Amino acid sequence: MMARRSQNGADRATSRPVTVSVDAMGGDAGPAPIVAGMAWSAQKNPDIRFLVFGNGAQLEKLVDKRKALAGRCEVRHADGVVTMDSKPSHAMRHGKGTSMWEAIDAVRAGDAQVCVSCGNTGALMAMSMVRLRKIPGINRPAIACLWPSRNPGGFNVMLDAGADIRADAEDLLQYALMGSSYARVGLGLERPRIGLLNVGTEEHKGRAELKLAHDMIEAASQHAPFDFIGYVEGGDLPSDRVDVIVTDGFTGNVALKTGEGTAKLIRELLKQAFNYSPLSRIAALLAVTSLQRLRKRIDPRRVNGGVFLGLNGLVIKSHGSADATGVSAAIKLAFELGQVDFPARVAARVASLSAPVQGAETDSGQVYGTPK
Repeated sequence: MMARRSQNGADRATSRPVTVSVDAMGGDAGPAPIVAGMAWSAQKNPDIRFLVFGNGAQLEKLVDKRKALAGRCEVRHADGVVTMDSKPSHAMRHGKGTSMWEAIDAVRAGDAQVCVSCGNTGALMAMSMVRLRKIPGINRPAIACLWPSRNPGGFNVMLDAGADIRADAEDLLQYALMGSSYARVGLGLERPRIGLLNVGTEEHKGRAELKLAHDMIEAASQHAPFDFIGYVEGGDLPSDRVDVIVTDGFTGNVALKTGEGTAKLIRELLKQAFNYSPLSRIAALLAVTSLQRLRKRIDPRRVNGGVFLGLNGLVIKSHGSADATGVSAAIKLAFELGQVDFPARVAARVASLSAPVQGAETDSGQVYGTPK
């Protein structure tokens, strides 16, 4: 059964200004590609405003070169930088005053609706949890990413993509609830189809926590606006039989990096194949439109941006190596979710479903969803 479109797409069409708080110093290539991505986004969308944090003098020079940012970008100086090799615990102890800390705090203070950072994932999650706090009822936040798929909308949602390598049955249930909200708001799906990633679709396969999570999510689907299709396998990630794939952070992050590496390999092999001979180069010229369309579909930069779900505030994690295209994609995602007050929608969804799910019992009398 194909998931039906909701009215959320119409909601997003009614545009209102969104201020994006940007950590400009955390990326691998420094602030230049980040400011370039901001400018690109500003050219495309007149309703975006920016607060950008980092080295004030350096950022002012970069911003002044971008006409699209004139009058729409405020630079706020921050002395420190959280490096990619910083341990989250060290970043927490010494992070106050860094560009990452200040960018998150702007969301906490209400100066911005959403924060975007290319910085250290572990540090960003740790700081976000401390400054923004978890939504009541959420044990562990998760990172949700978009995965190119055969679905009409072009994407599936997968979570967790690396926020926490551990996940028990209750965590996986909460990921399903949060992922359902993300699909409803971000993809405009009225009844997203939820799948639980496993080593096979047979009921007897998988770890004990997966079997328990299977029953818990199935019970939740009786009260929630999503359809649970059961177990899915790795080959279903880009398929059109599922909209939201639920897994633990270890498996999800490995799958994500594998997918990105495979997309890069395909691009390189296609380039080699069409440069192999004069005839193949002619064939490439004849197929240039189709090849460009394929390149866009498998370009990881265009789906850049993992959403931190389960926090009292909106944080988007961009790839550390993102160029202007990748940063712009993360900002576009931030804008769309910022317009609909996404954290409040997730909180309402979790609250509305937690009570009936926690009251559900198995045939053996075991109560699901008991608080940790």
